[in-house]
Amino acid sequence: MENSFITDKLRRKFGEDILDVDDNKDILTITVASPVSFKVIEFLKENPGLGFRFLTDLTGIHYPDRGLSFGVIYHLHNLYENKRLRIKTFMSADNPAIRTISDIFSSANWMERETYDFYGIIFEGHPNLKRILNVEYLDYFPMRKEYPLEDPTREDKDNRYFGR
Repeated sequence: MENSFITDKLRRKFGEDILDVDDNKDILTITVASPVSFKVIEFLKENPGLGFRFLTDLTGIHYPDRGLSFGVIYHLHNLYENKRLRIKTFMSADNPAIRTISDIFSSANWMERETYDFYGIIFEGHPNLKRILNVEYLDYFPMRKEYPLEDPTREDKDNRYFGR
């Protein structure tokens, strides 16, 4: 299965909602608008010519310096053709929410809970969206890049001891 075959099918079906295609590296990466991400993933799974029936991974990302600072990345796999595909979608920090795909792939249930737990991305329609690895009373999302890397009040972190 060629990359151009996949991108042509997606462009014909979703048009301008396919924002970017990157096939320069080892895996085809397609960036889609977040309102259609559910439909794109459903199409990739259900279309007999594509057959991406396995969700390998789902994770979040946070780029605080961008306008659409939160993202969700899906890794799909066509086991018959041994073809891998990465789908990216981005959303604003004001409303980091996207529709769940747990009704397309049941394995997404745990991965979406983990992504919520660490990034605070809300998966609308998820059957049980709550913290899964961190304690329930944690009042922040630890993978967000909103906090300084080092505590400036620590006295044992004097730069002259570290050659800085």
